[in-house]
Amino acid sequence: MTQAGKRTGKILVVDDDAAIRTVVGQALKRDGHRVVTAATIAEAEMQLAASLPDVLVTDVVLPDGNGLDLVERIVAAHPGLPAIVLSAQNTLTTAVRSNEVGAFDYLPKPFDLDALSQSVQSALARGSGGLLEPTEGEDKTLPLIGRSPAMQDVYRIIARVVSNDLTVLVSGESGTGKELVARAIHDLGPRRLAPFLALNMAAIPRELIEAELFGHERGAFTGAQARSAGRFEQAAGGTLFLDEIGDMPMEAQTRLLRVLQSGEFTTVGGARTIRADVRIVAATNRDLAQLVGIGQFREDLFYRLNVVPVTLPALRARRQDIALLARHFLDRAVEDGLPRKQLAADAVAVLEAYEWPGNVRELENMMRRMSVLARDERIDAAEVRTMLGDAAPQRTIGDTGIEAAIHARLARMSVEEPTALDDGTLYDRIIAEVERPLIEALLMRHGNNQLRAAKALGINRNTLRKRLDVLGIPS
Repeated sequence: MTQAGKRTGKILVVDDDAAIRTVVGQALKRDGHRVVTAATIAEAEMQLAASLPDVLVTDVVLPDGNGLDLVERIVAAHPGLPAIVLSAQNTLTTAVRSNEVGAFDYLPKPFDLDALSQSVQSALARGSGGLLEPTEGEDKTLPLIGRSPAMQDVYRIIARVVSNDLTVLVSGESGTGKELVARAIHDLGPRRLAPFLALNMAAIPRELIEAELFGHERGAFTGAQARSAGRFEQAAGGTLFLDEIGDMPMEAQTRLLRVLQSGEFTTVGGARTIRADVRIVAATNRDLAQLVGIGQFREDLFYRLNVVPVTLPALRARRQDIALLARHFLDRAVEDGLPRKQLAADAVAVLEAYEWPGNVRELENMMRRMSVLARDERIDAAEVRTMLGDAAPQRTIGDTGIEAAIHARLARMSVEEPTALDDGTLYDRIIAEVERPLIEALLMRHGNNQLRAAKALGINRNTLRKRLDVLGIPS
């Protein structure tokens, strides 16, 4: 069935939150779908037994079990039924597990209704369950930490590539965790029992890179007294991580391109062809497209490497992950035998205001240093400022705009009213706090002329009047 060019169908929405069931149900009904809902796995299974839907949309944490277990059973019994997983447990593990059980898509909460609508459309159009084949093995706690939207995008890409051998190019600033992405792809994929080898192109003399990659025969060059296997041979069956690929010399780029094209190579000084059985994950902190433009990187190699691009955000672009990362590193320091430390709320605010030019690596080093040098178990803002010193520019909370003000407001709330951070009202409260001064400023700027203020805001006058009433602003 179609409606205005869209496919429509029966959608089963499973979530124990009545508000989410209502909002999602209304949005899908507006798209022309027929929606049935369930609050538990038991209710969902009753609905499924009565009549199969065209698409299943389910939360993970449900009162009587795990929604991923439901997906696994349903996809096994009905391979043509697409399942879309919604989860507030926004970790790489959840994203990967969703794909392992055969979910069609994974959307972290809070999700965008348009994104859900598009996912349902794609599911109906494809009419097939599961983007990836399930992989065997135990789920793991992985070193990639973060619940920010930027990291959710990274998790979703990783979840889609772990079960295949597509070449992945990871880009991002130094210290963002590019090798951790490569290790996650390896550890979760079918090659995980084979070697994972890393080679940093920037750390090897130019004249030795080809021998490092492909190996050499005895007498191939001065000092080659015996045959030596290169990384392609050593990593056979596993994954080869080529870090700082942008620093690779042009002549070595040519040989690497031939290997990627043919799947074969020869050692330096050798004649025997060797089959290359490795997955390639490359990484760079440079703009390869720009290097191609100035003739410092082969265009054909760039396209061979850039099959699946993964862009890691800088830490300053995901400040909401800083507290989570900091506490993770403090816990890991304890596992390594260092003293236990805890961060005060004002200390977290200072960490979130810092620019972190060294990204996650700098934050990890900072936490380890604090584990050793901080005087008390509880680390406060003054201690953090002392540790940071003049290492890099630090934003002063309160004088650098809306973003810093929001970070400061959240830090204050975590001390004064911590339950407000989890009671489901945070969005409305923060929006109201931002909206009120914005509207008041526009009214003042336009001499209390509501029509002009509404025009400047991009809303109509009636909407402005309603907001004035809601916010208690005199009109």
